Parts: sequence; C-alpha cells; structure tokens
Amino acid sequence: MDTDVLVAGGGIAGLAGALGAARAGLSVRLFEQTARLAEVGAGLQLGPNAVRVLADWGLLDALRDVAAFPDALVVRDAPGGAELGRLRLGNRAQARYGQPYATVHRADLHALLWQAVAAQPEVELGLGRTVLGWQASEDKVVAQLTDNATASGHLLLGCDGLWSRVRTPLLGDELPVPTGHIAYRGLVDQSGLPPAQRQRDVVAWLGPRMHAVCYPVRRGEHLNVVVIVQGRLDGDVQNWSHAADPADLRAAMGRVAPALESVLQAVPQWLRWPLFERPVITGPQAHGGGRVALLGDAAHPMRPYLAQGAAMALEDAWGLGRLLAGQAGALAAPAGLLRQWADQRWSRNAWVQARSRRNGRIFHLVPPLSWGRNLAMAVLGERLLDVPALYSGPPSA
Repeated sequence: MDTDVLVAGGGIAGLAGALGAARAGLSVRLFEQTARLAEVGAGLQLGPNAVRVLADWGLLDALRDVAAFPDALVVRDAPGGAELGRLRLGNRAQARYGQPYATVHRADLHALLWQAVAAQPEVELGLGRTVLGWQASEDKVVAQLTDNATASGHLLLGCDGLWSRVRTPLLGDELPVPTGHIAYRGLVDQSGLPPAQRQRDVVAWLGPRMHAVCYPVRRGEHLNVVVIVQGRLDGDVQNWSHAADPADLRAAMGRVAPALESVLQAVPQWLRWPLFERPVITGPQAHGGGRVALLGDAAHPMRPYLAQGAAMALEDAWGLGRLLAGQAGALAAPAGLLRQWADQRWSRNAWVQARSRRNGRIFHLVPPLSWGRNLAMAVLGERLLDVPALYSGPPSA
C-alpha cells in the first residue's frame, strides 16, 4: 500500500516535514542515511517566528526545557571590544512578537522534534536508508533507496539538505559552490568559567574579514561559540566535523579584544566546516512541483548571518502541513497544492537568503567602511538590528 508522504532526510527539515504531514492526518515514511537518528553541529538561534511554529505544534514547553532565552543581542567591535549596538530580546521580544527569542543546541531541537514525530502513530522511520532518486507518475512517486528497495507514496518531501539528491531531477542545477568562508565552532561548559565571563546574551563580535557569535544553550549551562573567517577548506567538504587547529583560527582572526580572547581560550575543542551556497532562489520552482516538494536547505540554503536556516525549514514544514490539513484529498493530484505552498514560501525564503548574504558583507567590512557601519549602529540602534517583517512571521501564522 502506498504511503501518503515519503520524507528524504532525518534532520530538522525532515523531522519538521514529517511532523507537519502527520499532524495533517497523513501516513509518513521517513528515510535517513545514518544508522542512528542524531544531529550534528552546535547551537541555533530561533527567532520568534521559529518559536511560533514550535508553539503551534505544542512544543513550547519542550523547548523551554532545553533552550536558553537571552535578554539581548549585543554587537561589539572584535578588535577593540566597544559595544556597537544592542537589541533587547527577552520580555521585549515576547511583548512585541508574541513569542520569545530562543537559543538552543541543534541536537536538543532535533531530539524534541523526533520525540514529537515518534508520538505520531502514522510515522514509520527507516534508518540507514538514503533516497538516491525517484520517479513520479500520474498517481504516485517511487523513491529508490540504497538497499535496492523502493518506497512508493503520493508525495515526496526532499529534506536532504544542501547536497540534496531529491533536488537534482527537479532542477538539474550545478553543485553548491564555496562561499570562501570557514566556520569554526566550539562549546564551553559555563560552570567552568569565572562568573564574570558567563554569558546570558547573544554577543556578536565584528572584525575585519571575520566575526564571532557567542550565546547560551542547554538552559544556559553551555556557551555556543562560532567564529567565521575568510578562507577555504580542502578535503571532504560535506563533513561538518573537520578537526581544527586553534593556531589557524587565531591567525585568520588577527588581534581581538581581551573579552573575546578569554572566550576563545575557554573552548576545549574546535571543529570547522566550509560554508557552501546556491544562488538566491528566483521563483516558486525552487520548491519543486508535481509530486515532489523541497524544504529547507534542499531548496534554499542560507548563509548563517541572519540565523534563520533552521527557522525557514520549520516555516516551510509548518506552511505545507497547514495546507495538507486544510485540503483533504489533495494528494490524489498534489501539484496545485504544492504550487500554492511554493507561491507562499519562495519570496520570503529568497528575501532571507539575500539579507543573510548582505549581513555577511556588512559583518566583515574593513576600515574605513566598517567605521560607517559602526556609526549607523550607534545612531539607529534597535531600528537597525530588529527585523519585524521576519520575526512577526511566518505569514498566516
């Protein structure tokens, strides 16, 4: 018997897509290439738009159990340490947008989504199985799996990330290209830090051709540290977990303020990964069509300079799930529903992609252009750092 919805990928996008479909009353089979369902990476920032999705799914209490809720976003000058700007979060975000601003370890978000998916009786999980390709006919879509098996359903969700195999037959485009940026990441147990060095806020440090972001995760018990520098990384570019030499990082960063230096020294182990991207999407076709939909990075990979990659994947899944719930019988011929969903999503995702790229250029400015950036932050303050059109979403929430 055909499954209603097949899902390729068991990351955040895949679990969210499976949950949205299951909540719509549909049967789901999710395929994940790893033998154990787990998430790699480190921290994530979830703006009120992402938290709103989790709240609508009944997961706000689960998020509160694992997340931190910073009081502010503070922007500082990396070489000198001076504060450049500040955006109040905490109670202000709650009052302004109806939901808080959260920071969470990626594995914790992944785990709470998995628990929600596992509680849905109509979801079947296939671990150690990758969707290698697919073929669609008038009445179904058949996915080819790594073990020479197939799975058939009425709708396939491509949630298999930046290097998506589901995407290629739809769009036939080139492989992702390097951005020229490398991200170094580490995690610090805050209990081992002097009280004066423990952080409750999101702190972004901007410097020439680099920036760093530090924020609490795991109820504030740990500090997530990410430093992005300009350069290239050879080897397995699809692997998130390249071992990193701290000396290479320090050489790429240059001189930094003592407060940032103390955080860097507290990181027990650094990992690094190269950042890749695709062009900003230009229309609804980026989200697929027919019987195949692309969600998250498979459709619109984001540079991390607006902290919205996971949020847009959650929004994608939430919007699709609402349409599936509201149009009973649409899977018999889902092309119209998918076009409606893509029309709703593509322009917002394109806007976030473009704004993320712009932020990266601004973060890495060198003098004298960085002086103008710093002056603008001093004059405009929260008006420059707040993004109401983003945080009040997703549309139709």
